[in-house]
Amino acid sequence: MNFALYRELLTHRPIRRLLLVGMIARIPHSAAGVLLTLHIVLSLGEGYAAAGTAAAIMTIGIALGAPWRGRRVDTVGLRKALIPSIVSESVIWSVVPYVSYQWILPLVFIGGLFTLPIFSVIRQSLGVLADTEQRRTAYALDSITTEVVFMIGPAVGAVAATAGLSTAGLTIVGVSTSLAGLFLLWFNPPTRSAQGGLAEESGAHGAAGIDAADAALVATAPAQLHDPADVGGSALTPSRHRSGGEGAGESPRVPGRDEQPPGRLARSLAWFTAAVAAVFAVAAGSGVVLSGTDVGIVALLERGGRQADIGIVFFFWCAASVVGGVLYGAMHRPLPPAILLFGMAALTVPMGFAHDTWTVALLSVLPGLLCAPVLSAASEKVAELVDEDRRGEAMGWYGSALTAGVALGSPLAGVFIDAVGPWGGFVSVGAGGVVLCLAAVAFHRGRHSGKKEGRAMTGPA
Repeated sequence: MNFALYRELLTHRPIRRLLLVGMIARIPHSAAGVLLTLHIVLSLGEGYAAAGTAAAIMTIGIALGAPWRGRRVDTVGLRKALIPSIVSESVIWSVVPYVSYQWILPLVFIGGLFTLPIFSVIRQSLGVLADTEQRRTAYALDSITTEVVFMIGPAVGAVAATAGLSTAGLTIVGVSTSLAGLFLLWFNPPTRSAQGGLAEESGAHGAAGIDAADAALVATAPAQLHDPADVGGSALTPSRHRSGGEGAGESPRVPGRDEQPPGRLARSLAWFTAAVAAVFAVAAGSGVVLSGTDVGIVALLERGGRQADIGIVFFFWCAASVVGGVLYGAMHRPLPPAILLFGMAALTVPMGFAHDTWTVALLSVLPGLLCAPVLSAASEKVAELVDEDRRGEAMGWYGSALTAGVALGSPLAGVFIDAVGPWGGFVSVGAGGVVLCLAAVAFHRGRHSGKKEGRAMTGPA
């Protein structure tokens, strides 16, 4: 491990500023989940299954909107694409706390469609600003700052909801997120390699060396940006001129990835290989485990009359993720995302045996250690497998897989919590994560074996 990588990364001001913007902008939505859950349970008198359903519908909206909004950024630019999100955040979250449960469902779905893409923009921009050797550290550091946010946001949200301030809290979430969107619109971080060359100190991040043709392209089309949903980055290049023997403007050729099958639709989905599908399954499994654990913690403490202790458990859970992220970001070699997910999911199951605040807090440490590494490794893997010219779309679908898992995890945990108690929530999502992980590995190995057999049969005699 080399912890000096963090010092080297943070010497670059654009990266420091990007991480700080991302950290501040994520705080409102980190509180929204707990606020919405406790608002539905405490203020509206519904069950945890109903609260989980609302969270699921919102994340389905996010999953459906992510690829479309990524394409929208590609065509009209980051700033224009952010405007609907900025308006929607302030309107939707100002209305949600004043309506009945039946109206909350369509409202949070629309809100999900237009959620401010903080996570995706930050990750995609880090892939431009950080060079190849720094990307694992950059993604890990972003995961660490996210965990710090989740030490603050949910605790504040829980305190506000249990104090009867969920209505004001949800309204503040909308206004604060819109303000964060305005700041992001002003900051306009680079999300393409050519644009990264315009950033201050970008020469140190692999986007230097832009020739006259690139400069002209940036001058005439500054809005050519990528906005994936949830995660981003580039593990191969960010510069088009690193391709060695390739011609100018071409991406490095990767065997098995650049052969385009005939047909427009087939060409547009050529990046979607078995390996990419396996990473998407890992993303879905991560979402199941994280959202289900979130609901399980809230249910366990609320039913025990210890709502005020929610912040303590979230602190231990997120602090463990910070430690895991620091260690992973200092590693010289990556770990397979599927292995990390398997460990996180399996270690979530014992949380179901907890009966008090400190027991569940301590049991959350082991799965928490693997949370940031899972997300960092998955981000890096997608960036490695997909070329930059299609990475925005790929990251959009990656984000959809992650949020689809979140959408499944919340109601899954809620159903078991209502049926058998809070312990059922932890066991169900932990087992669900293990199953998705095993399915991803089996699918990838099956497709890989099939391709090898096909090549053997069609090869020269």
